[in-house]
Formats: sequence, structure tokens, C-alpha cells
Amino acid sequence: MRYKHLKTTSLTITLLFFTIISQAQSNYYKWSIGFGAGANYSKTDVVRGNWGHTFSGTIDHHFTPFVTVGLEGQFGMIQGGDIYTDRNNRQFVNQYMGINANMKVMLGQFVDYRQSDFLYNIRGLYAGIGVGAIKNNITDIVRIKPSFAFFDAGYGPFPGEDKSVNLWVPLNLGINFYFKDRWDYARYVLTVNAQSNFTFGEGLDGYNDPETTFQNYDPDTYNVYSIGFKYYFGNIRFFRKTL
Repeated sequence: MRYKHLKTTSLTITLLFFTIISQAQSNYYKWSIGFGAGANYSKTDVVRGNWGHTFSGTIDHHFTPFVTVGLEGQFGMIQGGDIYTDRNNRQFVNQYMGINANMKVMLGQFVDYRQSDFLYNIRGLYAGIGVGAIKNNITDIVRIKPSFAFFDAGYGPFPGEDKSVNLWVPLNLGINFYFKDRWDYARYVLTVNAQSNFTFGEGLDGYNDPETTFQNYDPDTYNVYSIGFKYYFGNIRFFRKTL
């Protein structure tokens, strides 16, 4: 009787063990490629920013289903100011392009998302940071002498460069929504992303304002709000969560 009870207990523990292991493991593809598009809004040395557009392409290596390192290429149009409403009669258009290396970490790396439908649905929530270079190409800019310096013979039109390259640091916050293939692996991903982009230099708007005249201390930035699509491919990897 004791032997039968011990056998039943051992069998139950064994089944429970394999159930836990099966719930904590998954297979995933090593690589993904993607593209995205959206609107951007600038915050630079001009008084007011304006809306532009951004297109992007990505390639990522997946260390786990929820930790990636990759490259992003981006191009589009950033603009700001208005010659009629800006207090210094300034405006610019930047037909830019850039590339950055970045890392993203998702919520699914840290939580047992199989224990909750809510956590399972938001397991693709992520944050990320990158570093790269942005190539600025100012195609439209107003460089008239500002009204405050009308009687200052030593101050001419606003200084700056039409073409430049600056250090670029993007910060990402977004969420991935996964769609599985016939083998029940995540293969297609819809991404909603918000990206804050910090540039270090004075090329984004083409104005290099002297700090003696302007309080020009903050980096030029632009925010991108985009929707993207990713396709997973490559060799299959095995992932086991340890919580």
C-alpha cells in the first residue's frame, strides 16, 4: 500500500515537473527584418516645431525571444519654424537620413507571462536605446538678419551649416503584437513605436545659435510615432525561462 502511494506521488511529481518545463520553454527564430513609417515632430532652436515624416528599416538578432540587438536605418523629412510666425523669422526643412545600432528588451524577459492572459498579451512591451549618426541635408532655410540685431553691424544672418553629420541617440518605447505560423512559432509582428531622438550638434535645424545671445543648451530633438511590420526568419533556437 505504501509502495503504491509512493509510486503515485512520484508519478504526479514527474508529470508536474514536465508540465512546468513545457510551460517555461519555447522555440523562436534568430533573426528578424522589418520596416516602418510614421510622423515626426521636431523640437530645435526655432520657436515652434512642426510635423514631418519618417521611414525606417531594421534588422535584429534575437538573443532570446525578448532581447534583441540590431541596426536601424532611417530617412525622411524634419521641419520646423515659420518665417511669418516665428519671432526670429526662421524656418527649416531637413531631408535627413541616419543609421544606429540599438538594443531592445521586452517585458516577456522578466515576467511569467503564461500565468496571465493580460501579461501574455503585453509580453512584447519593450524599451530600447541606441547610438548612431544622422546625416542632415537642409534643403530649405531662412537665414535673414534677426530684428533684434538690426542695429548691430557685427551680427549678420543666422549662422549654421546646410550639410552636417551629428551623433544620434534614439530612445524607443513600444509594443510588439505577435502572429504565429503553422508551426505555432511567432513569425510575423506588428509594432507600434514611439521614439525620442537626441542629436548632439547643431545640424538638425541648420541653425548654430551662439550661446552668448541665445540660451542654446539643449540638444536638438525630434520624436517619431510609427507603425511597423517585422518578419522572423533564420535558425530555430530553444528558450527556457528561469523564474
